[in-house]
This record gives sequence, structure tokens and C-alpha cells, in this order.
Amino acid sequence: MKKPLIGTVATFLVAGAAAFVGGVPAQAAAPAATSVTSADKSVAKPVAAVNFAGTVALSNCSGSLVRMPGSAASDPALVLSNGHCLETGMPGPGQVVLNQSSSRSFTLLNASGSGVATLRATKIVYGAMTDTDVSIYQLNTTYASIQSRYGIAPLTIAATHPVQGTSIKVVSGYWKKIYSCSVDGFAYRLKEADWTFKDSLRYTSTCNVIGGTSGSPVVDASTNQVVAVNNTINENGETCTLDNPCEVDQNGAVTVRPGIGYAQETYGIPACFAAGNRFDLTLPGCTLPRP
Repeated sequence: MKKPLIGTVATFLVAGAAAFVGGVPAQAAAPAATSVTSADKSVAKPVAAVNFAGTVALSNCSGSLVRMPGSAASDPALVLSNGHCLETGMPGPGQVVLNQSSSRSFTLLNASGSGVATLRATKIVYGAMTDTDVSIYQLNTTYASIQSRYGIAPLTIAATHPVQGTSIKVVSGYWKKIYSCSVDGFAYRLKEADWTFKDSLRYTSTCNVIGGTSGSPVVDASTNQVVAVNNTINENGETCTLDNPCEVDQNGAVTVRPGIGYAQETYGIPACFAAGNRFDLTLPGCTLPRP
């Protein structure tokens, strides 16, 4: 986890949260592959390749325009990034930011990575670095308005746990770069400096993310749905220090994987949203840390 980048200076995100680098701006959400029957033949409808549409660039990180599986076009739009990318600074262990006013701006990207609009937040719906590393902003506009004006649809957050071996793309709106790799596995606990994350998604080695990619959506290449949010990498082999997360198993055994990156799963987020994109930590099935 890196310190947030300032302007175009390539300093790493989050001073105090280990290798939090995250980030993969992905394309606008596309429907999962479906089967179409013609005569006696079943033809798979291909899913478009992941691109930058629907991803955003922050002042110091990456992020994405997202919807829940049950979100409506008329709902206020949401942006997903890392907790360590908050403009208010990195939340401490146990700290939760909830419904805090914000006027932060985001540059919305099209498929080729060009900026097509500036979106603006009205509030930080949720932000934390306990168990996860996530920030969710509510915008001053709707999905329908964004799609009508700019032709960009939001990415959908999958409501199911990611699967080992899945081909994924980490799409960084900040650097306009897409990393390709697979889900290598999951860390029971991931410890970085003072922060601990639960059930973190581990990348195979080709997703060698850097500072500025923090907050990028991790997109399932077969469905174009968001399964995690990029947040850290072990940079130089240190053990459990800032920018050098370590894995801790159920028995307390520590494993260090130099050069390996991680993301925080997002499948639990939809359970915390009711109709109208109303966020509610007390909803059944919502397991995000509470204040």
C-alpha cells in the first residue's frame, strides 16, 4: 500500500499502509456470456474484452464507476476505490468513515483510456482499512445521466466470491494501464504495518502493480464484473511492513511473497446496499466493519 501519488509524481500510495497499490480500470460492465440456440446448435455469445470504459482516475489513485447487481439506472451513481486513497487520509485500524460530505472529482475514462468527463462526489458513503481496504463515493448524478451524456455504463460488482484460477484484469485509470494475470489464491489474513485484511485475493506474478494503481477494479475477464479492488504488493521482501504485506494463516504461520500483489474482495459489498443505492450496514448479510 503506497502513499497517494501527488499530481504526476510517482510516489506510492498511502504512507503508512503497506504496498497499497491497487488498480485496474476496467471496461464498462458487459453481460456475462449467454447461450443462444439456433436450430440444433448452441452458440456462446462472447464477452467484450476488458478495456478502460467505466474506470476513473483520482488525483492520486485509480477507481471505477460501479453499480450493485440490483442498482437501477435512476439511482445515484457510485465510485469504488481504496480506503487508503481517501482525501481525508488513511483510516486507522478500526476506524470507519461513514456518510461524510465530499466534493472530490474523478476523471471518467472511455474504452481507449481517454478522459471524457469530470464526475463529482457528494459524499463518502463508506471508507475503511479494517478487514478490507475500500472507499465508496456517491456522485451528484445518476447512471442514466452518465450513460446518456457520455455513453459509459458502470461496472457491476459481482455478489459471489472470486474463484482460484480465474483470469483477471487489473485496470488502472491513473496510469491507463491494464495488468493481466490470474487469481493465484487467497490469504487468510494479510498484514501490512498496522493494518490487517481478511481473505485477500492474491495475484499470479504478472500483475506487478505499482503506486497509483491503488483502487483499480479487479475484473473477471470472462464476465467483465468486478471481483476485487487492487490495493497492495510486497515490494522488497520485508515481513509485514509498509509496502511489504505478509500472509498469516489460521495457525499464525507467516509467509512472505516478494513481488506478489493483492486485492480486497468486493463480493460482500452488494449486501450492504438497499433499493435506490441506499447504504445500510445493518442489512442482513452486510459484513463490512461498522464504526
